[in-house]
Amino acid sequence: MLRLLHLLLLLLLLPPPGTPEPPGLAALSPGAYPQAPDLLYADGLRAYAAGAWASAVALLREALRSQAELGRMRRDCGVHCTAEPGAALPAAPLDVPGPDSRPRLAPGAWEPLLLRAALRRAECLSHCAVRRLGPGGAARLRVGSALRDAFRRREPYNYLQRAYYQLKKLDLAAAAAHTFFIANPKHLQMREDMAKYRRMSGIRLQSFRDLETPPHWAAYDLGLELLGRQEAGLALPRLEEALQESLAQMESCRAGCEGPEEQQRDEEEAEGTGNQGGLYEAIAGHWIRVLQCRQRCVGDTATRPGRSFPVPDFLPSQLRRLHEAHAQVGNLSQAMENVLSVLLFYPEDEAAKEALNQYQAQLGEPRPGLGPREDIRQYVLRSLGEKRQLYYAMEHLGTSFKDPDPWTPTAFIPERLREKLREDQEQRPWDQEPPQPKPLTDWKDVLLLEVVTLTQDARQLNGSERAVLDGLLTPSECGVLLQLAKDAAEAGARSGYRGRRSPHTPHEHFDGLTVLKAAQLARAGAVGTQGAKLLLEVSERVRTLTQAYFSPERPLHLSFTHLVCRSAIEGEQEQRMDLSHPVHADNCILDPDTGECWREPPAYTYRDYSGLLYLNDDFQGGDLFFTEPNALTVRAQVRPRCGRLVAFSSGGENPHGVWAVTRGRRCALALWHTWASEHKEQGIGPDRPPTSQEWTEAKELLQEPEEKEDEEEEKEMPSRDPSPEPPSHRLQRVQDKSEKPPRVREEL
Repeated sequence: MLRLLHLLLLLLLLPPPGTPEPPGLAALSPGAYPQAPDLLYADGLRAYAAGAWASAVALLREALRSQAELGRMRRDCGVHCTAEPGAALPAAPLDVPGPDSRPRLAPGAWEPLLLRAALRRAECLSHCAVRRLGPGGAARLRVGSALRDAFRRREPYNYLQRAYYQLKKLDLAAAAAHTFFIANPKHLQMREDMAKYRRMSGIRLQSFRDLETPPHWAAYDLGLELLGRQEAGLALPRLEEALQESLAQMESCRAGCEGPEEQQRDEEEAEGTGNQGGLYEAIAGHWIRVLQCRQRCVGDTATRPGRSFPVPDFLPSQLRRLHEAHAQVGNLSQAMENVLSVLLFYPEDEAAKEALNQYQAQLGEPRPGLGPREDIRQYVLRSLGEKRQLYYAMEHLGTSFKDPDPWTPTAFIPERLREKLREDQEQRPWDQEPPQPKPLTDWKDVLLLEVVTLTQDARQLNGSERAVLDGLLTPSECGVLLQLAKDAAEAGARSGYRGRRSPHTPHEHFDGLTVLKAAQLARAGAVGTQGAKLLLEVSERVRTLTQAYFSPERPLHLSFTHLVCRSAIEGEQEQRMDLSHPVHADNCILDPDTGECWREPPAYTYRDYSGLLYLNDDFQGGDLFFTEPNALTVRAQVRPRCGRLVAFSSGGENPHGVWAVTRGRRCALALWHTWASEHKEQGIGPDRPPTSQEWTEAKELLQEPEEKEDEEEEKEMPSRDPSPEPPSHRLQRVQDKSEKPPRVREEL
């Protein structure tokens, strides 16, 4: 009954039909205590599932408002109670522990002072929460980690945009969609929704606004834009605002580290590890987690919505821009203040010291009272104090700590931890156990390809078992294969996808050609025999090189070869947001939500290595990219070019996709290899049954009569050398027998 009354109250607060919506997501019931965000969110999703769009909007907006009010309460109450008489923590117990530290109080005297202050602080925070949030305070609004993650990812806005769309409120639908998309730029469905909104005539450009933009990022971006236009005077207020808002955002984040959610996390971790520690172990453990959380706020504040990594040195970089901008407009005192603040982070920074000397020379007489900014000085001192305690706990209590700042003085890190931390920093977070490099002594010698170069290895591509090699085709060979693809398309060959426009996007034409289809077309005279033969030879060239590079001790077989061209459709590329090929893995079903990749049908589970050999680069878009298993975070990107091979293992360790081709025609040879000989060259299209060995059949179709006779003779003659003939020699022999001019390749 109470839930029903609550829902009716929210519906009464909605504006009458036809009235304009307030901008953004304003409070629905000013002055009222916020309700529990988790209950509101759950009710909102139920209303959404039932198609009650107005109710869903009201509930989801109120959930957002309650969550925001909870954060503001913690920040404001934290500031208020820090200044409360009797709630200040004593200095002695917070002195940095160490072998040389000595308490200033008598033994045991600090304990009652600390506990008394903690009780007073708790009392103040509890009363403040009740005043702001109503009876029960923050405990009534405790939310779990799943809900916190949902709000962090801005998931309510995804539901809001669809509900607004159903209510015909297109401007608000676009704003909600844009807000979600900013934090989830690789969300494929939202990319398509955004493209649809942009094509709707009733939606204004101003509607695409971020309803959750942190103030420090808005000011920061505007300040940089003004600096780029050489308008330092106009940029200074925005840069100063960005710095102050960054510090305020960090304080808000730090206040959340003391909330009930952190306590809940501590309890879950303690329960999972069977922690049986006593009072002081529990106090120390909780305090360490609070400090760890506070230090993470540095990276959280410096990370743009939707990005995976923070802006490096976010605060020092803002101070550098401030002192340079002040110097440009002649505010030398303020320039000195900011450059001195930079030196608090990096005392040996040569550029900062040079700028400081320059400002002092221009000012003339010394300014004794001129020093670094007080807010930055306090920030650095507090941060160093926390780091010292965390490193102490890391050394003596076995806890973990990942320092977010590159400016931490080495002296603050215990000697025996420095080497381990250096190794941890060099290790990539997405590749915790880098595979041992395989011997590459003979991979170039296999095909005698002197011009083939290893452009990027797995480390440079931020992953495992992936490589970029250049020089596998000459420009003339790329031209022959491009002409083959063009002739086949004009002949109506759309092998592999039953003639559909494109299997992945409506904005591109898709042409596919298998080796068997190419041989059949060449036999019928629809395409040139030279191109069909080259397609066969190149596929074997790639297989041999892939085996030599990745699997020198275990033979690889061609499983499927496909010459693929993607062409942008003119008139359908404006503000396009989808992908040419969505993120996927080649031998398993990728589940981005869990990061798992299920190696089961309908995936081609027998594929072990994949290769993409590019034929051209005269198009826009179409880059290949690798992601993390979540299919969101891009780890590496490769630009196609003639003769460039991207080879990689086919499993879930290498999720990949293709950015949209927005102009021109992109052609590549896609190849999949397998260790399983029973899956050699299996077709997947409608042309042949799935057990046909296409490569062998295509080779037989392309052989000329005298070649077949020679092969019969060779079968009868015992072989002196059991090793396979290099493809280069075999190709040259075929050319000599056909009495055509020999083709010279620079690589051979």
